[in-house]
Parts: sequence; structure tokens; C-alpha cells
Amino acid sequence: MSKTIALTGNERFFDESKIIVSKTDLKGRVTYCNLQFVEICGYSEKEMLGQPHNIIRHPDMPRCVFELMWDTIQADQEIFAYVVNRCKNGDHYWVNAHITPSHDATGKIIGYHSNRRVPDRDKINNAIIPLYKKLLDVEQAHTNRKEGMKASRAMLNDVFQSQGMQYDEFIARL
Repeated sequence: MSKTIALTGNERFFDESKIIVSKTDLKGRVTYCNLQFVEICGYSEKEMLGQPHNIIRHPDMPRCVFELMWDTIQADQEIFAYVVNRCKNGDHYWVNAHITPSHDATGKIIGYHSNRRVPDRDKINNAIIPLYKKLLDVEQAHTNRKEGMKASRAMLNDVFQSQGMQYDEFIARL
């Protein structure tokens, strides 16, 4: 499936009583998606299963935030993050994601589970969008993608340190 879907600029919304759920394997390939996920992203369950979760990655989402999420969950910790996703038709939607590792009976991480809820619009508009724009500007100022992500991650860490907190505290206090 193509990642070159033209963006429409149209935002989709879902009801506050709904929760978007997906599960992935260790490599981020979708192993489960609920009806709410299918309805908002526009891909069928059949189209989603086995695909990398980043099939819905929106280009306005800073890569350093995904790196932070992966680092956190691979370290067997949960994370909350605001994410903008791209739909199959190029629309987008915002979520407040809670991502946790899934374990087998011995405690070994076997995949990841994500519940996404409707985000607080004031937090998205007043804090997250401006922050993500700055992070993207830093990422895109580098011709080397890895260097850009490294620079934006350093900027993100500086934001937390300047406020004397870690990422999870930063998100919780927004």
C-alpha cells in the first residue's frame, strides 16, 4: 500500500465514547484492529492486518516522537502521546494514544497494544501542533534524515529538561 497518499487537509473526528484499539507484533505489524480503527482510518481490517502500523503515519508527525515511543515501549514501559494519523483517503485525525507492551506468560514482550482516545483540542492546538511544527522544522533542516531526527530528539529533550520534567510528566501537565 502506498505511503504517497495526497493529503486532503480534512480532519476526521470520532465520538468521545469510542476507543480506537490496535495490537502489533514486535516489528509494528498490525495483528488486531477494532471496528473504530477501521472506520476512522478508512482501511479495511483485511488491508490493515499484517501491515506496518506506520501505514497511517502522517507526514506532519515528527519522527523523533515515534523514536521516543519505540524506545519507551521496547524498554517495557507504557507511554502516552498525541499523534496525528493519516487516513487511506488522505484525511487525518488526532488521538491521545496510550501504548503498552504485551507480554506472554513468562513476562517476555510479544507485541504492543494501543488504545487511542479523543484528544483535548486545546492541548492539540495550543501545545502539540506548535511543538510538532518546531520539531519537524528541525528534522527537515537536515539533509540526512538520521541527523535530523537526532537534532529534533535533542530539542525535544531540551524542552523537557528546561521544565524540569520527563516526557510523561510533560504530557500529563499539558
